[in-house]
Amino acid sequence: MDPIKLFDAQANLGFVLSQTSHIEAEVAEVAYEGIIYQDLIPVDTSAHPFAKTVTFFYMDRVGKADWMNGNSNDVPVVGLNMSKEEESVFTAGIGYNLGFEEVGQARMLGYNLSSEHAITATRAAEEMCDRVALTGDTGKGFKGLLNNADITSVAFAAGAGSAATFEAMTPDEILSRVNTLLSGINTATRGIELADTWLIPNTTFNHLTTRRLTDTNMTVLKFIRENNVYTAKTGRPLDIRGLTDLETIASGAKRMVAYRRAPDVLKFHMPMPHQFLPPQVSGMNIIVPGVFRIGGVNIRKPGAVRYATGF
Repeated sequence: MDPIKLFDAQANLGFVLSQTSHIEAEVAEVAYEGIIYQDLIPVDTSAHPFAKTVTFFYMDRVGKADWMNGNSNDVPVVGLNMSKEEESVFTAGIGYNLGFEEVGQARMLGYNLSSEHAITATRAAEEMCDRVALTGDTGKGFKGLLNNADITSVAFAAGAGSAATFEAMTPDEILSRVNTLLSGINTATRGIELADTWLIPNTTFNHLTTRRLTDTNMTVLKFIRENNVYTAKTGRPLDIRGLTDLETIASGAKRMVAYRRAPDVLKFHMPMPHQFLPPQVSGMNIIVPGVFRIGGVNIRKPGAVRYATGF
């Protein structure tokens, strides 16, 4: 290579290196609309960035207190049943490149490089994490929050109008089925678990938002917010969200999901969040690689999650 061109290439690389800090600072401040996995699933970044697997344990408590003779040595004791599973972690990547002339002109004119490339790459990484966390990845064997075959699924019965759709049900019938879903978790776990989050298809969310109770200005959704089992028991609001992914996820049919959102119930493993590596010269371009390492969603307490269909 011509010595002058080599010098220019290295000078441009040095300029990009000096720009990295301000570009990444701008990227960190961007809010990515439509990326919701971190709002729905606790994210665990505690594993080593290069861990091949993440090990987690399921634990069941057994034993109960009972009457005994005050002079007896036969004291009832508790036991812990532990089971271990391991989940693989895989590397993914998305970066960006800068044209040689683009970098040279920015250096010559003394202005900062645009952060748009980095923002776009980061959004692509977030979109992948969102997809894997919610719907899994069959190629890697990951299960998502919305389509885990280990989760109990119930089918709602038809209402008085002989149709199982919310559109055909009365508000009272809708509320009854919602509370049946929420209380089903509580009943199945003998009062230990109580769902605080309710995910429904967008079309269902829109219907409940726009449908008004007879002779009132209250929508069905507001009525549910104020009269659901979780709010009645805790005094706290039920988190209700509409998701497009739930429209056809149950073999082409709608599904809703209720669960308790807490790290002891479920986690999305991300040992290495998306990050940019140092820029590299490649031909006439400067490439900024971006990498991240993720596992799948680990539902540690399947009993605290429940699906429903037929609405």
